[in-house]
Amino acid sequence: MTNQQQLWDDEAARKYDTPGEGMFAPAVLGPTVEVLSKLAGDGPAIEFAIGTGRVAIPLSEAGVRVSGIELSHAMISRLREKASERHIPVVQGDMTEAVAGENFSLAFLVFNTIANLLTQDEQVRCFQNAARHLAPGGRFVIELWVPQLRSLPPGQGGTVEVSKPGYLLVDTYDVLHQHVISHHVRFGPELSDGRESRIGRTPHRYIWPSELDLMARLAGFELESRWADWDGSEFTGESRSHVSVYRLTSP
Repeated sequence: MTNQQQLWDDEAARKYDTPGEGMFAPAVLGPTVEVLSKLAGDGPAIEFAIGTGRVAIPLSEAGVRVSGIELSHAMISRLREKASERHIPVVQGDMTEAVAGENFSLAFLVFNTIANLLTQDEQVRCFQNAARHLAPGGRFVIELWVPQLRSLPPGQGGTVEVSKPGYLLVDTYDVLHQHVISHHVRFGPELSDGRESRIGRTPHRYIWPSELDLMARLAGFELESRWADWDGSEFTGESRSHVSVYRLTSP
């Protein structure tokens, strides 16, 4: 977990928010908040890896009582610039073990963040911790990408995922350990520090949907629904991501 703390430092927290654009665009946040609000109903919700409040703040504004768990001190500090502890309480700690209350009607972990846990054991413990926070029948929602191993060229260990002016994203795979490292290459005159380029790397452990379902079962959940996106579109063999809703069936 120390490496994750280093990844999400003050600089990362400052650059994380892009108001009105990217993952902060209304077209992205609107459907997310709508679905989570309906699933929470009249009960409280807890977000694992709450970050700077990208989802938690608009969800709270929609009338849902939201709490959070977050590992990064820097991300919490950024959140506190926008929402007080009274408004959105947050426990600083590891989402596999930190406790922020109980009897929540909804727990959620969005934007591929469960993949930040780099071992299968940690990912299972994340499900178990979600179960500890939920009331009987509560739901745990995970948004996650589908591993794109079919796009790997024969004999090659990497793919170019994004190529646009000033930015290149290359993913390299270790298929034995289900690890992928995303290499973020930024270049061009928009770099404020005068350098010609900058490279950042983020490690992940990818999870197949069926493996995720088994992790859920080990923690007492069952799959209730799965969509390709927050708009409820059908999940198919060609889908590049999914939103999975699990219901807690046993303590």
